[in-house]
Amino acid sequence: MNYPSAPTSASVPGPGLDAVPGTAALQGRSVVLIGGGSGIGLRVAHQAVAAGARVVLGGRTPQRLAAAAEQLGPAASWKTVDVTDRASLASFFAPLERVDHLFTSAASYRVGPMLELSDEDAESPFLSKFWGQYHAVRHAAPKLTADGSVVLMSGAAGARPPAAAPAYAACNAAIEGLGRGLALELAPVRVNVVSPGTIDGNLWAGRSSEDREAAFAQYRRDTLLHRLGTEDEIAQAVIFLFTNGFTTGSTLYPDGGYTLH
Repeated sequence: MNYPSAPTSASVPGPGLDAVPGTAALQGRSVVLIGGGSGIGLRVAHQAVAAGARVVLGGRTPQRLAAAAEQLGPAASWKTVDVTDRASLASFFAPLERVDHLFTSAASYRVGPMLELSDEDAESPFLSKFWGQYHAVRHAAPKLTADGSVVLMSGAAGARPPAAAPAYAACNAAIEGLGRGLALELAPVRVNVVSPGTIDGNLWAGRSSEDREAAFAQYRRDTLLHRLGTEDEIAQAVIFLFTNGFTTGSTLYPDGGYTLH
């Protein structure tokens, strides 16, 4: 696996790589994005590269990762990884000399009512989303720079469940607790959590139009801004948590006011 050198003036980001104001702190830094081949993770990658960072993309699908890295240009590299496999995580992090910032958005799980889900499906959010992030941070920890950061991915369902899905709601709430605990243990490395509301993006693209429209209509009714979020808006929140040096142990809710309504 080849890791890119820092972007130069000759390798400025192309169309679609929009920098966020105030992100000069990312210039030349190493940003690891597990789940960076699509969705929110890919939008974080675009914004990080635009700010001058090098990005290492991880995920399970090589074709998707390769296509994402091609979009991003010479500042991006990639390697497959499965967050539910500790040996895979160890192999992914082993070649990295340092990690300045880590964000793990990769997860695969089932949600639903306790009385309808199998035990395996009910446990799946914890296996993939909670323990996947826990072990990713554990393998990254020896390589995290002292002024670096970790951003964990939760979800607004942890604070306000939209429907009967107790295991999924509990998983998201547990991730917020994990972020506070890791902030204490890993200081001065900063650890924060981003907890998005419903986003019109990659996560919902594969679901039926009927399910998607019903969920979207409910979210528009239940949020103060009466609209869905975008992947770029969540990516901006992640970049803020990467670059704000005085924020740690916090959960940021880019949810349009869903948790307040």
